[in-house]
Amino acid sequence: MPSILGVFAHPDDECLLAGGVLAQHAAGGARTGVVTATWAPDSHRADELAEALAVLGAGRPRMLGYGDARNTSSAPGRPRLCDASLDEVILQLVAQLREFRPDIVVTHDAIGQLTGHPDHRHTHRVTLLAVEAAGLAHLYPEAGEPWQTRALYAATHPHSGVGDLGPLLAGVGKTVLSVPEAYVTAAVDVTPWAEQKWRAILAHRGEVARERPLPGILARLPEDNRRRIISTEYFTRLAPGPVPGDPLQLTP
Repeated sequence: MPSILGVFAHPDDECLLAGGVLAQHAAGGARTGVVTATWAPDSHRADELAEALAVLGAGRPRMLGYGDARNTSSAPGRPRLCDASLDEVILQLVAQLREFRPDIVVTHDAIGQLTGHPDHRHTHRVTLLAVEAAGLAHLYPEAGEPWQTRALYAATHPHSGVGDLGPLLAGVGKTVLSVPEAYVTAAVDVTPWAEQKWRAILAHRGEVARERPLPGILARLPEDNRRRIISTEYFTRLAPGPVPGDPLQLTP
């Protein structure tokens, strides 16, 4: 299977949004990895992330170490991801892409998944820029040899795929955002890896113990309901590089 690198905002996003796909590719012998934009590498969430990635077969944590927009203790002394220099964040991410050299990159969608977290949205933006920049030798030459990813996917939720999650999130005061069905280009049945995905989610113990985060919401559900929610993962394929068209004019 093709190698895959997830680029997500927070520890636990990798499990919730693409844990099944990461486990699937690892089981098929592919190199899999995850870049996490926020939280310090010496925080308790970094330890939980390491445990979750081990369960998924996704290697070591690759943490950029920026602050979470909603948690001032996430990375003491570092700027919030949303406040950091755009060039600096892209440079760090380009370096990760050129080191790992993935066939596929998976990140957040433009609306920031269901709850629209600002870190999710910003991670989407910088990943799109970094994937393009990583393939261009004149951009960030200090970050390594150029590498062009073959495919870029945004993890998402169509209106029909929100299902049980909508009322659960609304019940704890969270916004529920989804996209039209036409935006989904792949709906992956990860049932064979659902138990592995759930073990990885449980590794994020701090979030499981809380009432409002999604891991905590899922932990309070009956097993059948939880399995139904986590057994399908939705993605939108985005063009990571030039797409051939009419060579003599712009076309829609």
